[in-house]
Amino acid sequence: MQDNKLNTNHNKLTSIIWSIADNLRGPYKPPQYRRVMLPLIVLARFDAILSKHTEAMKSAYDEERAKPEGKGLTGQLLEKKITQQLGSAREQALYNISGFNLNKLLADPDQITANLVSYIQGFSPKAKDIFDKFEFETEIQKLDEANRLYFIISEFVKDLRSAGLDLSPSSISNLQMGYVFEDLVRRFNEQANEEAGDHFTPREVINLMVNMIFEEDQDELIQSGIIRSIYDPTAGTGGMLSVSEKYLKDYNRNIHLALFGQEYNPESYAICCADLLIKDEPAENIIFGDTLGVLDSKDKGNGFVPHDGHQNRKFHYMFANPPYGVDWKIEKDYIEEEAKKGFNGRFGAGLPRINDGSLLFLQHMISKMHASPEEGGDGSRIAVVFNGSPMFTGDAGSGESNIRRWIIENDWLEAVVALPDQMFYNTGINTYIWIVSNKKSEQRKGKVQLIDATDHYQKMRKSLGSKRNELASEHIQELTKLFANFKDGDVSKLVKDKQGNNKVCSKIFSNQEFAYIKITVERPLRLSFQVTEERIAKLDEQSAFINLAKSRKLKDKEKIKAEVEKGQATQQAIKNMLLGMVNNMIYKDRAEFEKIFANHTKQAKLKISAGVKKAIFEVLSERDPEAEICKDSKGNWEADSQLRDTELVPLAKNISLPLPLDYSAEASLDKLLKLVKDDCEQYMQEEVLPHVADAWVDYSKTKVGYEIPLNRHFYVYEPPRPLEDIKAEIVDLEQEIMAMLGGLNA
Repeated sequence: MQDNKLNTNHNKLTSIIWSIADNLRGPYKPPQYRRVMLPLIVLARFDAILSKHTEAMKSAYDEERAKPEGKGLTGQLLEKKITQQLGSAREQALYNISGFNLNKLLADPDQITANLVSYIQGFSPKAKDIFDKFEFETEIQKLDEANRLYFIISEFVKDLRSAGLDLSPSSISNLQMGYVFEDLVRRFNEQANEEAGDHFTPREVINLMVNMIFEEDQDELIQSGIIRSIYDPTAGTGGMLSVSEKYLKDYNRNIHLALFGQEYNPESYAICCADLLIKDEPAENIIFGDTLGVLDSKDKGNGFVPHDGHQNRKFHYMFANPPYGVDWKIEKDYIEEEAKKGFNGRFGAGLPRINDGSLLFLQHMISKMHASPEEGGDGSRIAVVFNGSPMFTGDAGSGESNIRRWIIENDWLEAVVALPDQMFYNTGINTYIWIVSNKKSEQRKGKVQLIDATDHYQKMRKSLGSKRNELASEHIQELTKLFANFKDGDVSKLVKDKQGNNKVCSKIFSNQEFAYIKITVERPLRLSFQVTEERIAKLDEQSAFINLAKSRKLKDKEKIKAEVEKGQATQQAIKNMLLGMVNNMIYKDRAEFEKIFANHTKQAKLKISAGVKKAIFEVLSERDPEAEICKDSKGNWEADSQLRDTELVPLAKNISLPLPLDYSAEASLDKLLKLVKDDCEQYMQEEVLPHVADAWVDYSKTKVGYEIPLNRHFYVYEPPRPLEDIKAEIVDLEQEIMAMLGGLNA
């Protein structure tokens, strides 16, 4: 019954808002409606809380201002007195000292512009900052110039009353208000064609994240008076903070929670802070700024923090849906500078490619974890939503691979959950929840759980943008249970496979199973040589040969001319010498040909540089599998770069983690090779040498890689249909077509 009422109120309110927004057409384009409607909703919500106390708040303020200098209350004491006019239980400052409210504003149409600005200016500092982030006063002036200000506000208030609604928390709960804001933001973003990474997370996905992250800590979270902190470095409108807070307070009324976050979008930041203020929670813990950091950021006087706004803080629980597939070029200088600090900064494991900063946020969150229980701390848990890229993008030794390696080798990755596609409002791509923790239970230590939730969904009755699928409550319950059970091969009771059996949705792997050793396999260089006029002519395409007839002089024309002529003479002398070597002979041994070449060079009294000699040999040779192996001056086989290949050798399960290899590009391989060389040689014997007997491994190029191939682990092979069935179907179709054609002829 309560849910039906909430849905009714939600539908009424969103209908009113869109109806009013349509009246902005003209001065505003549809994607710009948000500039007016979002702050107007916040204003109406504040007004619904404060309007009953308008006179009392102004009187309390005027009373203190009327006292002699030094006698009246100021600062926080004054704020507390004014705020207490709403009730003594309120802790966070929320008031307005202008003497106005929406009803009073509408009672004086001629002065509504000046009075509305005074009303905005009269709010408590944090509430005023919220309207500053919306830049609402700019929109007030624009609406006034278009003669729309009074009409928009009066129609909004009238429509709310006609629908029997006000925006007080008793009429529209904070949770429901969150849905309203997210619905509006989604629609506005669709009209503005916003990026996928700029959107928020559907509430049912947040519910799943919240259920999973708290599942392992039920015993401690039920304790009376327990203190816990929750953090979102990409807070958006505060959805993850709100849902996680509600979950914990429903579970334990006596829990003490502190919510923290950071958000770089001023509009989203304002909505998030408004939600906290209305709930009487500290909005100061939400920082307006760039979590990753911007070097040499200009101070625009708007409170923007160009770095981590919660430096040196640790948190018990962290949630995030960072922008994925979005580059970090703006933060590049700051991040690269911090990365130089290694693990004394946030990005010691490495940096991902510039076009996707998702893993930077995860490294940042890991830096915020409390010390593990083994180290005497509370430990922390993280739930973060990614697309598929962080699981497998990046070759062995790359920034992404090293970040995965760092997380897995430290035994922080608890689980990865593959969500259904078409779950988000603006993108149909596959998404994944990572659960990261430094307080694993004993059964989870050294292991990672992969959960396939791709078929856990129901179709929505009406699509919302790209969102066509949603998680029902039974899906969330089962996925949470699969996570809690922690069983390899655990099956779903809701989802069937194509054979009609309960689908396997949970698999357990050791940390080592995500690691591999990338070895470089070399093949010997084999060249045959033949001197022909056609090959000699190709010298004119070789840069080293061309440069013989180029001058390095810049100004002296005579010297330039002399150098060019000298070079041309050398070129011709080389060609003449080679023409004297032309015959039908094919040399299968480079060493033999080098001797012959040296003799001719000596006879021609030519001094040929190493670069030019290399160019000559390049045009006179071709790769020949029947030729002798080329060797260097020490008698070692030379590798043929064109035959070079790589092999990925799975890391043996009996090798302990972490591996003895640091994360720098110049890291010594000695200790690592002692561990893995035997396995690599065995792999070569079994997989490579039976096919290419002359291959060998260049261990100096060895790299360690990590990837999480979740889809591969849940892939089920489907044999092709029998040919007889396909043939019979084709025959049936042919007969059907012939019958249809026969009907046409008749």
